[in-house]
Amino acid sequence: VEVEVNESGNNMEVRAGRSQFRLSCLPVADFPAIGVGELPVNFSISAPDLRAIIDRTRFAMSTEETRYYLNGIYLHAADKDGVEVLRAVATDGHRLALFDMPLPENAASMPAVIIPRKTVGEIRKLIEDAADDVQVSLSDSKIRFSFDHVVVTSKLIDGTFPDYKRVIPEGNDKVVEVDPKIFSGAIDRVSTISDGKSRAVKINLNGKSMTLSANSQESGSATEDIEVKSEAPAIEIGFNARYLLDITSLISDSGCQMLMADSNKAAIIQDTSDQSSLYVLMPLRV
Repeated sequence: VEVEVNESGNNMEVRAGRSQFRLSCLPVADFPAIGVGELPVNFSISAPDLRAIIDRTRFAMSTEETRYYLNGIYLHAADKDGVEVLRAVATDGHRLALFDMPLPENAASMPAVIIPRKTVGEIRKLIEDAADDVQVSLSDSKIRFSFDHVVVTSKLIDGTFPDYKRVIPEGNDKVVEVDPKIFSGAIDRVSTISDGKSRAVKINLNGKSMTLSANSQESGSATEDIEVKSEAPAIEIGFNARYLLDITSLISDSGCQMLMADSNKAAIIQDTSDQSSLYVLMPLRV
């Protein structure tokens, strides 16, 4: 490939084999410059840990521009049962994803920040095959990721993330354990019948059996029974099937635990062998 820029810098020619392109160029001075300034907090995090932070939470980020403060991942230092952790939270108002990992050295003084959705997506692509640690530097308004030969600097969302702890329900005493693969397979099959974007699925819990069902005025109905571990009384509750599948896809084969209160309150979903993640899902009326 041959690249040639004229003396004025207004045009560039790109030649490859029999192909030739003449492209207009913009003045170098017009390229936006981000004034980084001081980034007083600096810590290191492994690439696998950063991938886990993103993968476990980004699906719950909001895409509504009017609620811009939810359009990213909320990253901050937190206390979990007396242990300091680095916590990532994302929510769109219908579901919430929370992930904890041991607090990296020198991260205790970090400000609570909201990393924009686009930055999250770009960083995830860039660290797909990264093996080295990622150096994170940040202030109240900017964040920088440095790894391999790449440096990414981004502005942070200037807004206040809501008090997510108030969204996590307390008193959900109906505990159900289910195989995540069997559960997600049943959800996927039954939800193909559902009407609308939500692909609503109704769950009927009755002792050791869970019945998943969906109805459609045009297509008919579908039901599937699966075995569960539960001592909870009967309950009927509906969920968005896609949201359920997003969560169950992140849970290991060891087991999925659902904690519910009643058909009108949010449910908590966790991995029985990994307490680093917690998911909250609001119910639907079906």
